[in-house]
Amino acid sequence: MRIDVVSIFPEYLEPLNLSLVGKARARGQLDVHLHQLRDWTHDVHHTVDDSPYGGGPGMVMKPEPWGEALDSVLDEGSAALGDPGAVPTLVVPTPSGAPFTQELAQRLADRPWLAFAPARYEGIDRRVIEYAAERMPVEEVSIGDYVLAGGEVAVLVIVEAVARLLPGVLGNAESHRDDSFAPGAMADLLEGPVYTKPAEWRGRTVPEVLLSGNHGLIARWRRGRAFARTLTNRPDLVGRWRPEAMDKHDRKALDELGVTLGEDGRFRPSAVDVEE
Repeated sequence: MRIDVVSIFPEYLEPLNLSLVGKARARGQLDVHLHQLRDWTHDVHHTVDDSPYGGGPGMVMKPEPWGEALDSVLDEGSAALGDPGAVPTLVVPTPSGAPFTQELAQRLADRPWLAFAPARYEGIDRRVIEYAAERMPVEEVSIGDYVLAGGEVAVLVIVEAVARLLPGVLGNAESHRDDSFAPGAMADLLEGPVYTKPAEWRGRTVPEVLLSGNHGLIARWRRGRAFARTLTNRPDLVGRWRPEAMDKHDRKALDELGVTLGEDGRFRPSAVDVEE
């Protein structure tokens, strides 16, 4: 996969040289290119922002450097890929974008080329996004209901979530299949707690079932703990659980947690406290 990032702080993306992403780059599984937006300015001050039309606080990133930057990235990338018709999917991190989910991460992981346009200040002149959408797919993405100083942090989040889904990036190809929000019948279920050696640490012991060697029992226990954790931390997800995806052991676990199935076919959490 090729990744291009245009930013006024490309050095912010140095963590892309570390950990799994860095190893993927070293193996050639990720081809990452960082670009300084100010390289496409033409004034002595390398200006990339100006005051907003209509008034209001803050500054807006100017369309001219962004337009030239995207043109250049498009030309450079398509030439490197040996395909004049190749275009990236442009990812624009913004609090006003669609929520970034595991499903979206998987869709992006299926694309051969991603480009990122992390904004600063009050955002990028809207005409840039409209122009880009005429030349390439555009995904405006939010990593959460909060505002950052800039989109570079969001780029790091998205790239890491996408990169670990690429074939060969994780040491164990099955590692991501049991992740929270992994696609499947229970995609809206958080992963339960995990344990490792030693079996006793500071007076706390590993749950006995995990030492039993009974894999069926362990699987049921883990699923029950996943239900409990989701109910505690993300009760908003309970209504998305599908009754047809539940077996009798699931229904028993949900009954014990006070989760009921309404007449509308949706599960509802009770008001009781849940402990993991």
